[in-house]
Amino acid sequence: MLKISLQKQLHGAIGKMNLDVNISISQGEFVALTGLSGSGKTTLLRSLAGLEKAQGTIEVENEIWQDTNIFLPVQKRKIGFVFQDYALFENMSVLENLLYVSKDKKLATHLLEITDLLTLKDRLPNTLSGGQKQRVSLCRAMMNRPKLLLMDEPLSALDPQMRIKLQNEILQLHKEFNTTTIMVSHDPSEIYKLSQRVIVLKDGKITDDGKAKDILLKTTGSAKFSFDGKLLDIIKVDVIYIAIIAIGQQIVEVTISSQEAENFKIGQDITVSTKAFAPWIK
Repeated sequence: MLKISLQKQLHGAIGKMNLDVNISISQGEFVALTGLSGSGKTTLLRSLAGLEKAQGTIEVENEIWQDTNIFLPVQKRKIGFVFQDYALFENMSVLENLLYVSKDKKLATHLLEITDLLTLKDRLPNTLSGGQKQRVSLCRAMMNRPKLLLMDEPLSALDPQMRIKLQNEILQLHKEFNTTTIMVSHDPSEIYKLSQRVIVLKDGKITDDGKAKDILLKTTGSAKFSFDGKLLDIIKVDVIYIAIIAIGQQIVEVTISSQEAENFKIGQDITVSTKAFAPWIK
């Protein structure tokens, strides 16, 4: 069981705010941490890792990592941390990056086999693709058999095909090592596929906590479909107005009224929903 009770003043998107989080996470649980930028997600991860200090307590499997008298340094917390920017040692080969954490060559070989990297074990990071670098980073994070695996948007810079491959490998490693995993992500499909639980942060506070299906499929009123997006442009065509909206990686056009065209602002975050819609999938 992981017990977290942390407080810290932050400078977020709305100015000063207080990170105030109290949660318990079961051993072996996969938790997705999501919410708007500046809501405190990365600060929470870094505080768990011991990379930042916050007030409060952290207890992992009955071991105190932090309280009023104790603050374990990073190297004494049995964690794995996967950064968005890989953070590999450029002067070390793939295998050496792993063995730097632990001299367990059998484990390193096993991890490289799972992630299809064994044939690249003698290569330097600057000769690898982004996806290969992130897989090395993931393997390195697992080298000390962490009690807690922390991932800060690890797949956001990768193409969709590579993201799917790494999602499968992350899930495989999570299950094999029975590691408690907390991953920051903004990708609904990624969250739905990987996590058993979703925690939503807003302005430093938890606003939602539940199963991925329950959190991600929430809609307002009687809406059948609901998507969050950003308004890119409003175009008038004859007597109608068309809103150009970015939803995830897609750009869509939606017809709006003249009143909506006056009230909406370019760059605004909006929700697109429909009450009666029979989808066609092909």
